[in-house]
Amino acid sequence: MPNVQTMTDEEKIDTAYQSALLSRAGDKEGSSRLLRTIPMPPYLAKVFKEKVGADFLIDGGWNLSEAEAEFGKDWLFK
Repeated sequence: MPNVQTMTDEEKIDTAYQSALLSRAGDKEGSSRLLRTIPMPPYLAKVFKEKVGADFLIDGGWNLSEAEAEFGKDWLFK
């Protein structure tokens, strides 16, 4: 099941900031994991789906809420 948690702009900014702090502290994996919780832009999600597949997006925990809002709930599995 894809991650489709919505975020406000303020939450996106705060999450990106927290990710940067983790990166600075040397926790690159934690930083990357946190960045994947920020909704991916729909056009980028569509390209990733076409180039590397839906499983990559789902297994990686990428937030696809904005893509789902734009393309519909079943866009990832078409």
